[in-house]
Amino acid sequence: MGEFHIVEKLQKIDLDIQRNHLKYHSKRVLVSKEFTFDAAHHLHDYEGKCKSLHGHTYRAILGISGYSDKRGLVIDFSEIKKIWKQQIEVNLDHRYLNETLPLMNTTAENIVVWIYEKLNEALLHEQNANGLRVEFVRLYETPTSYAEARREWMEVD
Repeated sequence: MGEFHIVEKLQKIDLDIQRNHLKYHSKRVLVSKEFTFDAAHHLHDYEGKCKSLHGHTYRAILGISGYSDKRGLVIDFSEIKKIWKQQIEVNLDHRYLNETLPLMNTTAENIVVWIYEKLNEALLHEQNANGLRVEFVRLYETPTSYAEARREWMEVD
């Protein structure tokens, strides 16, 4: 393990590092952000415990790829959070999903595609100079069970 080091001088933009050095590469990079929400639902045409009203603490992982801007950022994590909070979570958190989502059976498979579509729609309205695109959305219904929507599947079907 390395020796403890105290930084004596913080690097300053335009003095110690030039702005044209902020962007290190021109490769596509995936950034990901994770969210949780609590919701109730029940399934139709299903014989099992899930036909009754019940709830989950869901965990959603959003994967977005793009090219870095001049600062070296694909998309600010706070921008992903803003999209999640304003356009997606309002329909999910502490809600009865059968009521707040479009008419569908509220399976993890259906909900993950809905989240993917909402995120994709939001990114289309961003200033998309970075080539932003949704690569995947993974939705955990329980800690060990999830459904996933991937770009290559969503664009083909």
